[in-house]
Amino acid sequence: MAQLAELKPAGWRARIGVIVPTSNTTNETEFNRMKPDGVSFHFTRSPIHRDPAADGFKALLSDLEISVGHLTNCNVDLMAYGCTAGSMACPADVLLGNMEKMGKTGAISTAGAILEALKALGVTRISMATPYSDETNEHEKEYLEDHGLTVLKMAGLQLSGQIAKVSRVPPQEVYDHALSVDCEDAEAILICCTDFGTLDVIEALEEETGKPVVSSNTASFWYALRRAGIDDRIEGYGKLLRAC
Repeated sequence: MAQLAELKPAGWRARIGVIVPTSNTTNETEFNRMKPDGVSFHFTRSPIHRDPAADGFKALLSDLEISVGHLTNCNVDLMAYGCTAGSMACPADVLLGNMEKMGKTGAISTAGAILEALKALGVTRISMATPYSDETNEHEKEYLEDHGLTVLKMAGLQLSGQIAKVSRVPPQEVYDHALSVDCEDAEAILICCTDFGTLDVIEALEEETGKPVVSSNTASFWYALRRAGIDDRIEGYGKLLRAC
C-alpha cells in the first residue's frame, strides 16, 4: 500500500489534446513513442480542408468546434492542431484564436511549432522534404519565407491526393528522400507532414549531415511540451528535443 500511495495518475504533469486529420495514423503513434513520464496525449480528428479560405473558413471552424469540444471534455491543459498544410493555410489568429476561444485554454499549431523550433535552433536557411506535390510544397515554401526563412532546396514524393500512402512510406525511403534535399548552405533539414513517419531516421540524418533535422511531429511535440511547462530533454529524436 505504501508503494500505491506514491503513484500519480496518468497525465499528472500535463494533459495535451491533439487534433489531427481523419486519415492521420502517424502523429498519435509518434507522440506516444516520445512522451515523457507524467505527460499524456489525447487525440481527436477533424476533416482536412484543402482550401479553407474559399468559404471564409466557415467549414473549418464548424468542424473545429466539434473537435475542440471533444478535447474540452478531456479537460486538457493545452490543445495542438496537428496538420502542417492545414495550419499553414489558415491564419494563426483564425485557427488558434478560435481554438482558444472555444476551448478556453492555450493552443498551438504545427505551422507555428515549426517556426518556433527553427528559431530555437538558430537557423534560417533550410532544405525541405515532404510527401507532397510540388504545388503544395510551393505553398509551404511561401509560408516559411513569409516568416523569415529561406528554403534553399525542396522535394516532394508527389503523394498529395494519395493520403493512404503517406504513412506507409518505409523509413529507408524517408531517409533517402530527406537526404536528397540537403545542400551545402542549408543549416537544417525540415521534413513536413504529421502523417509522414520520421522518428526512425532523424538521428541517422543528423549524424550523416552534421545538421539538425526537424519534422512536423518533433516540432509540434517539442513546442507542445514547452508551452505546457514541460522542459524535459529527450534523447533519440534529434537535436531539437535533446538540446532545446
